[in-house]
Amino acid sequence: MRKYQFRGELIGDVNLGRPNLGVQIDVEIYRLMQFTLRDILEERYGSDAADEVFRGAGRLAGNEFYKNLVHPAETLDEFISKVQSALIEKKIGVLRIEEVDVNVSRIILTVDEDLDCSGLPELDYEACLYDEGFISALFDCFTKEKWTAKEIDCWCTGSRTCRFIVTKNWI
Repeated sequence: MRKYQFRGELIGDVNLGRPNLGVQIDVEIYRLMQFTLRDILEERYGSDAADEVFRGAGRLAGNEFYKNLVHPAETLDEFISKVQSALIEKKIGVLRIEEVDVNVSRIILTVDEDLDCSGLPELDYEACLYDEGFISALFDCFTKEKWTAKEIDCWCTGSRTCRFIVTKNWI
């Protein structure tokens, strides 16, 4: 039996539980948890496995985010608008769409002020694996088809925005 299998109720009633401190925390504390967890996963299981865990966690979170903060959305424009609003409201980042192909099978988007990496030092690799899973899941949920997001520019590689190519999986 799994002890911590995710279910929405594990988020809890934060307003009830934190009547004085509220729902907001500093980005530094979020990153402290994120990067220490990643360090232990990488140390024990290797970088590739840690990457997959973070993508998987991002997918799980993206599903929950869509269900609770985006759904329902009937059109791509409505979906994007709701996602943009929710990301800003929750202080996750500022989403912009750069390109949508005619068949809506490839989208290029950016996330400015990304919670996971904006302001980090240059690392020579993209850091937003969790975001890849999160964004993939948002498109999966909206279209009811499988999508994959891949970060191609990141604050940590010298860009000042995180850029993702989101593609529909055809197989």
